[in-house]
Amino acid sequence: MGLNQASAKAAPVPPRTVLHVGCGVYAPERLHPIFRGAGWREIRIDLDPRVRPDIVGTVTDLSVFPDGSVDGVWSSHNIEHLHDHEVPLALAEFRRVLKPTGVALVTTPDIEEVAKLVVDGKLDQVAYVSPAGPITALDMIFGHRASIQGGNGFMAHKTAFTSERIGRLMLEAGFAKVILRKGTNFDLWACALMPEAAVPEAPADGRDA
Repeated sequence: MGLNQASAKAAPVPPRTVLHVGCGVYAPERLHPIFRGAGWREIRIDLDPRVRPDIVGTVTDLSVFPDGSVDGVWSSHNIEHLHDHEVPLALAEFRRVLKPTGVALVTTPDIEEVAKLVVDGKLDQVAYVSPAGPITALDMIFGHRASIQGGNGFMAHKTAFTSERIGRLMLEAGFAKVILRKGTNFDLWACALMPEAAVPEAPADGRDA
């Protein structure tokens, strides 16, 4: 084989790693589309051993991962389950484990939009239907009541976020830039970029904040 033929063979590209925090029960659709595909490898971490994560642990202590060791962090509806004083710890951990080109994508209830339901007298009326069932403003404020009633205390909510607040907290955690979106089901999306990160093609679901 000639030199040109040998050099034409591309070296295998190592997969990018996404840390899926608060992963819940495994299902491919739980991973956001920007982290799916052949180029990504998922590592699942959750407090609840019953969901069989790769690692049982908390988002406030990701010390099992070295600094700058993952390409993405995906956090879907779990930072609201932290005590308020723990949120900066978790966001700082997200930043610490990311590579300089990394991205953290976080979604959480948008308490500003939820508050409009309360003002309109719709506290316990169904706002939308999720895979877990009907969701009311009460569920978005305090946690999914059916799950909590069924014995899953992990589902309780302990803090809340507006787009201004989550953006400010992420910048205070050291991220270089934060892209904010409001979703269609009273959710808030924040895409936090490390200094050398490119903006993902679809940083979040929903409309511009």
